[in-house]
Amino acid sequence: MSSTSLPTEPQPTAAAPDQLPFRDPALPVRERVEDLLTRLTLDERVAMLHQYSPEVPRLGLASFRTGTETLHGVAWLGPATTFPQAVGLGATWDEELVHAVATATSIEQRAFHYHRPPVVGTGRNSLQGWAPVVNLLRDPRWGRNEEGYSEDPVHSARLGDAFCRGMAGDDPVHLRTAPILKHFLGYNNEDERYTTSSGLRPRVLHEYDLAAFRTAIANGSATGVMAAYNLVNGRPCHVSPLIEAELRRWAEPTGQELFIVSDAEAPSNLVDLEDYFDDHAQSHAAALKAGIDSFTDHGEDTATTFGRMQEALRRGLISEADVDAAVRRQLSIRFRLGEFDPALDPYTGIGWDVVDSPEHRALALRAATESIVLLKNGRPGADPLLPLAGDSVRRVAVIGPLADTLFEDWYSGTMPYQVTVAAGLGAAVGAQGGEVVRVEGVDRIVLRAASTGALLAVPLFDPWGPMQAPEAEAHDAEVQQDEARKESDEAAFDLFDWGSGVLTLRNVRTGRYVSLKDEDQSLAADQLQPNGWDVHETFRLEPQPDGTEVLRSVHSGRCAVVDPATGRIALTAETAEQAEHWQRETVRDGVAEAVAAAAAADTAVVVLGNDPHINGRETQDRESTTLPPAQDALLRAVAAARPQTALLLMSSYPYAVDWAEEHLPAVVWTSHGGQETGRAVAAVLLGAADPAGRLPQTWYRADDELPERLDYDIIKAGWTYQYHRAAPLYPFGHGLSYTGFGYSDLRLSAPAVDQDGSVEVAVTLTNTGGRAGTETVQLYVRALDARYQAPCLRLADFAKARLTAGESRELRFTLPASALAHWDVVTGGFTTDPGDYEVLVGRSSGSAALTAPLAVTGPAPGPRVAVDRRILAADFDDYAGLALVDATRKDGDAVTPAPGDAGSLVFHRTSLDGAAALRVEVSRTAPGEALLELWAGAPGSGILLAAVAVPSTGGRYDWTTVETPLAQRLDGVHDLHLVLTGELRLAAFTLTGVTG
Repeated sequence: MSSTSLPTEPQPTAAAPDQLPFRDPALPVRERVEDLLTRLTLDERVAMLHQYSPEVPRLGLASFRTGTETLHGVAWLGPATTFPQAVGLGATWDEELVHAVATATSIEQRAFHYHRPPVVGTGRNSLQGWAPVVNLLRDPRWGRNEEGYSEDPVHSARLGDAFCRGMAGDDPVHLRTAPILKHFLGYNNEDERYTTSSGLRPRVLHEYDLAAFRTAIANGSATGVMAAYNLVNGRPCHVSPLIEAELRRWAEPTGQELFIVSDAEAPSNLVDLEDYFDDHAQSHAAALKAGIDSFTDHGEDTATTFGRMQEALRRGLISEADVDAAVRRQLSIRFRLGEFDPALDPYTGIGWDVVDSPEHRALALRAATESIVLLKNGRPGADPLLPLAGDSVRRVAVIGPLADTLFEDWYSGTMPYQVTVAAGLGAAVGAQGGEVVRVEGVDRIVLRAASTGALLAVPLFDPWGPMQAPEAEAHDAEVQQDEARKESDEAAFDLFDWGSGVLTLRNVRTGRYVSLKDEDQSLAADQLQPNGWDVHETFRLEPQPDGTEVLRSVHSGRCAVVDPATGRIALTAETAEQAEHWQRETVRDGVAEAVAAAAAADTAVVVLGNDPHINGRETQDRESTTLPPAQDALLRAVAAARPQTALLLMSSYPYAVDWAEEHLPAVVWTSHGGQETGRAVAAVLLGAADPAGRLPQTWYRADDELPERLDYDIIKAGWTYQYHRAAPLYPFGHGLSYTGFGYSDLRLSAPAVDQDGSVEVAVTLTNTGGRAGTETVQLYVRALDARYQAPCLRLADFAKARLTAGESRELRFTLPASALAHWDVVTGGFTTDPGDYEVLVGRSSGSAALTAPLAVTGPAPGPRVAVDRRILAADFDDYAGLALVDATRKDGDAVTPAPGDAGSLVFHRTSLDGAAALRVEVSRTAPGEALLELWAGAPGSGILLAAVAVPSTGGRYDWTTVETPLAQRLDGVHDLHLVLTGELRLAAFTLTGVTG
């Protein structure tokens, strides 16, 4: 069955489609949806569960597809305005700007919908936008770091809400586009992402990961959510009970239901990769019942999903009502998008001229400019290097592998034009009578085959054809001289080293990158940039004992060989011994060229960073946070030759540039900023614009040992500015200006607030410098002497202010007591403890300018009542050596010790009054017994109250209850410790009281 065909079944007789009630705009949308739903056959409804929902001609229903990528502009459909990466938009800390970017993106999405056919499939491009990504940037090594806004849930949630509002538009009836939040939930690693489980204990779940999603859903700006690939607490996100229990519950007050979509191929992963269910009918049924409304699986093939759902219906795994619930949500979105009322849709008049319009170009420049962060400017006792002016711009050397190149990422649109850093600075410096010299600072090499002495080259008369290493006598006379051929463009390659031994080769003749061709494993220098889901443009040159190297494809893992008859290259060798050996010869020393250019210049700007398709992208996490060695060496050599050197990092994520911070006068960061990057950089470096960006995540030092990648417990592991103890290289919120700002007169409307109240916070900001500038005032809070492990700091609010020289302005914030709350595992809800807190304002999490005390009044929390109360094992206060797992495939969490180890749980301040016995809910897969101990106080030094032998139950979901009397009665309040030894799972425990 194709994506547009349907099985036949008896169809009801109906009036003309345009006369049916669902076509009547005077009726409420809910009535129209119900009318249409009743007219669809069951087969038609089941087919609509797939991403490519087929047309229904008899009802005049067009085909419908979920999903157009719109992360920072319309992607994958052709040239469109390309804005900074999401992490760059996060660096603006500007909700109005992010809203404007989303508005422009949605307008262009409408234009593609009306005026351009889809690249894949038929019908129209989807008006559902798969953006924004609000996954939190917990680990800066995440391959998809570029897609998120921030490591902080308040910051990310507010920008995500602004983006959703811009995408949706402000019409009270119709959506301009339908924004989808990505990716639910706890998703911040790429390596083995389909099978890894993110352990989210209740506090981390509610205070951190869920918090990023809640604002846009509760405000009604998000129309849906995409489930993530990973598992959370051992359960795949596509069958998470949190979809219904949290997401849809938050949306209820808005009057709209969320439309939940799967990630690509994730429904099949439930069986094929995760082995979570026995068959696809069972897995698809579970996902549907958990709340997944649209299955993005098997591309355009509707038949596979249709067949699995039909089987699930036959087996009674799902009901017709389950199908209807999902289809009803899809139809509601389609009505809101104006599909059934084109004459009333306010967006139908959008023309093609909006794409890359002058207004959108100007917005792209503004967004790129305001996302730039000045990290350092000046050495102690010396004047700042930036902004460049006077003699410093007479001759500027712009150096580095990203100096004259702009990269797109996997979710970028195609840039309609590109203004590189060198081009932008060249125009701006030239306008001031100066000169810019461009040097990439990379080696130019030739590769000589050891077997024949021939050079690897593109064909002379077919430069985009299969590459060869022909012997000299096989060539025209003009290229037979070896030294002449060594210098010729077709045999010369610029070598870009991206770290971890990964490199790209750009042929001088074609100006394009060498790429592996799947059809015959040949090579051709025909790609504008590394690109694609599977990158074919990355290689390794692996040293061999004889001093030669073999050329290996990173994608295929195979090495190059030379056909002795034709000289054609194919990457077919499995081992280095089977491969051609190459002698690398350097015909241009990139560092030497860069040093010469820097020495002859008044200022050097070294542009380093990443290619977003290499060594850190979707499906691949970064190995480290340091610069590639070749880039680091280039920077040091240039700085030695020209002390007036500024480092410009253009990257998707933070780098540990400790050396640059210590030795260079200026360090600047921008994300990959899109088509206007060069003009934006020039405006900031030359002082036409004040650097307004602030870091959306912590930049750690190189010697700061980061937690394990899969340790999602930000509290215990010490992730983000909230819990990380070591001083970072650059703190969250950091960013400098070309002017100065003074903070004064911090005032709270009251010295104390009750647990349900709020206070007004006011602070005066003054521009103390000699020029206009922008400051982002950040309001933080922290608890003093908390009974729980509280954050070092927590962002509560922020505001941007642009002030002229000498101007003062009072900024006001409303601080609710709920901003001080934490998730209380005892009550299962947020609570603000009474006690002492501190309110801080400043320019970053590491630079508080002013502080003020605040007291919270109210009743103090009592001890945890344990007797005759079922306590979930996951509701611990502390733990060691344990992992969170699923209690059942449907819902509930349990804990289990690490394999071959013992684990422990701590429940603080627990009342044991009247406790007589311990009852535990356990399972054990292995034969034999395991041990569970209950201690009052620390194990070994406290009192052993009970020891329970946990029997084998035969399966992890086969639960049993075991009860044993306490060894002694122990009234009063104590810290309880549960020690689990051996393979077992604990879901809950109860301390039973004395009976009779």
